Amino acid sequence: MDVMHETGRTARPGLAPVAINGRFLVQPVTGVQRYAGEILRSLDRLATRGEWPAAEVLVPALPDEMPALDALRLRKVGRLRGHAWEQVELPRAARGRVLLNLGNTGPIAAGRRQVVVVHDAGVFDTPESYSWRFRQWYRAHHWLITRSGARIVTVSQFSRQRLSKWLGIPGDRILVVGEGADHILNVLADDSVLNRNELRPRQYALVVGNRVAHKGLGSLRGIAGMLDARGMTLAIAGTVDPAVFRSGVDGVEFPAMRLGRVSDGELRALLENAACLLFPSRYEGFGLPPVEALACGCPVIAAGGSAVEEICGAASLVYDPAVPGAVESTLERLLNEVGLADDLRRRGGELAARLTWDVAARDLTKIIDTVAAVV
Repeated sequence: MDVMHETGRTARPGLAPVAINGRFLVQPVTGVQRYAGEILRSLDRLATRGEWPAAEVLVPALPDEMPALDALRLRKVGRLRGHAWEQVELPRAARGRVLLNLGNTGPIAAGRRQVVVVHDAGVFDTPESYSWRFRQWYRAHHWLITRSGARIVTVSQFSRQRLSKWLGIPGDRILVVGEGADHILNVLADDSVLNRNELRPRQYALVVGNRVAHKGLGSLRGIAGMLDARGMTLAIAGTVDPAVFRSGVDGVEFPAMRLGRVSDGELRALLENAACLLFPSRYEGFGLPPVEALACGCPVIAAGGSAVEEICGAASLVYDPAVPGAVESTLERLLNEVGLADDLRRRGGELAARLTWDVAARDLTKIIDTVAAVV
């Protein structure tokens, strides 16, 4: 028997051991993979401190960049890849253990012996943003997994309401565990991105997103000219994963500095020096860029109506995306009202300090343990 598996059994009297679905480690990094990676690192810290038993991370292939883990261990299992690996080989490898799935999907065959984090109901609410094959599989998967007996977790009250509606299950069957913001402060700011792109502190507004329809970049056309008239710049960071999203649906056809994909250190530098983060997305299950901005002392202007308003609204300026000119007038207010930016930085810092990955991971372990106690 595998050493880590045995450790899990002996350290948890009366509870089944745990395995973690590590498929996300070999996927392109989007918000979901970022979430999964941060939770994994926090679980490793909890296990290292003896607050939670060590678990095995099962992967279809060893990732190009191995995560720095102390207590948790990776193990490659099977020969398949992608959904086939997850649905066929993963449940066999995890047999006898509770399986934690952090990236929206899990093996249907694992039934009630698993916890699945479903981040949002985007494939139902914003189908135009996803490829046909992606949304058809995810719609079917979400329906089947909720009826398999799996414990479903999501990341906001907004996502719980939307998933409950589309999947036809009571809201109290979906548990909510939030996300963290502290990861952005664990990397050194890389100011070279400012020099390379000739960006001056407080003289640009930052957008972190992509050309997916629901991200709303097209709504910023008026902002570009408004900033230019002030001698400021609109800077856009982000790329699109074509295997998941349909790009070009809401194209950016106005003057803007396109930064492409940036490193964590570059993102921190961009946020710490921006006049604000503009976040026009009309649909988010949680919204990591706004909480990253709050942690970095960057005022946030965000479209209302999704989880971002729920998570960040008390420390941000929220506008109604359905009202013409709302984003422009909100930005004008931020730039013109004396003391407003400083107040938002203070409130944002206080809010972000409460959003930590260790707290989220600890809350998740409590849910895992309730499943481990009954399987």
